[in-house]
Amino acid sequence: MASLFSSSAIIFPLAALLRVGLLFYGLYQDHNSAMKYTDIDYMVFTDASRFMSQGQSPYLRDTYRYTPLLAWLLIPTAWQPGWLWFSFGKVLFALADLVAGWLLLLVLRTEHSDMSEKSRLKYASIWLLNPMVATISTRGSSEGLLGVLVMALLWAVLTRRTVLAGLLLGFGVHFKIYPFIYAPSVIWFLSPANKDKPPRGESISLLNQVLSFVTRERITVTVVSLLAFSGLNLWMYSLYSHPFLQHTYLHHLTRIDHRHNFSPYNTLLYLSSSFAGDSSAGESLEIQFESLAFIPQLILSTIAIPLILAKKSLAGAMLAQTFAFVAFNKVCTSQYFLWYLVFLPLYLPSSSFMKSPLLGIGALLMWVISQALWLHQAFQLEFLGVSTFVPGLWLASLLFYLVNCWILGVIITDVGKGGAETSLETKKRV
Repeated sequence: MASLFSSSAIIFPLAALLRVGLLFYGLYQDHNSAMKYTDIDYMVFTDASRFMSQGQSPYLRDTYRYTPLLAWLLIPTAWQPGWLWFSFGKVLFALADLVAGWLLLLVLRTEHSDMSEKSRLKYASIWLLNPMVATISTRGSSEGLLGVLVMALLWAVLTRRTVLAGLLLGFGVHFKIYPFIYAPSVIWFLSPANKDKPPRGESISLLNQVLSFVTRERITVTVVSLLAFSGLNLWMYSLYSHPFLQHTYLHHLTRIDHRHNFSPYNTLLYLSSSFAGDSSAGESLEIQFESLAFIPQLILSTIAIPLILAKKSLAGAMLAQTFAFVAFNKVCTSQYFLWYLVFLPLYLPSSSFMKSPLLGIGALLMWVISQALWLHQAFQLEFLGVSTFVPGLWLASLLFYLVNCWILGVIITDVGKGGAETSLETKKRV
């Protein structure tokens, strides 16, 4: 086992073989089982790509809620023969996993220069050899592409490639809106240490504080990201008009998804969806709920965590932001877990979970068991037709939410206490 992590030439082929094996298993299960391996989202993607290959709008496909760029990437799935090209997107997403793992290694080398390459490979393998990550991508989820964009963004910021960072941030938010939460952390992190604090015993005027905040790096990232985001949106809007805005962005403000949703809001969303259309009481509930659901999520993930953690450890802050965003989101599916799992190898080396194995194993077991309890209730509801909304599914959602809140608290405490030294070392190296 010691030699397993001796070289990336061993780890990456193993990660590729894992995904190849799952791809072939998926073909077998799809052909022989009533319970399909391929994710329903992949069917949505490929249907949208087929419309696009015919010169039509991808939004002709119901429930396609993504940028047209994703459908463009998957146009080969519409080529003939279909049996050969249908899995093109799954292969692309699996390759994206590997690229994200390679970028993860680059960041580990930047953030942990004192760590041996063998140790870095061990931590990177938490992503590369993770069956959950590989399964989600080979089922046809596009989250691996976000892993590439987010890891590339983190690496670009840490190495002070501000133009590239701005382009990646703008493109990432266009591709899937949630990376906007990283903008405050990136801006707050990009500051010379000597401009953030006055010499001891001296005060600094409000004007000088404002002027010191406006640095070339911060301006570059802000302007480039806004131009990239705006340019892509204007381009897509010129092609697909209002359906692009509605399905890519506005839909998420009033989204009511109660299936496969781990969120404690799950039951309320079900009630909202059942009332929608002909009940003024249901409409009132939906409007009130939708307007309030984002408040704790956004305050925590875009304001509180960046201000507290970004200057101590950018990677740690981004992990905490993502974890909070997913845990507090009104819709939480297993694909979203990949959003924060990609940061885990960067956080674990100096975490309480590694310093205290009992704590780490306990946290993992609680996260897995609480998730399994939810899945048990959801299976009875969705496949056996047993109404488990209350109390089973609701209590399972609350338990999973509480476990996530506890883990988030540990992460925030760890990064707040131990991230300052790592961040300072990174700045010195750059």
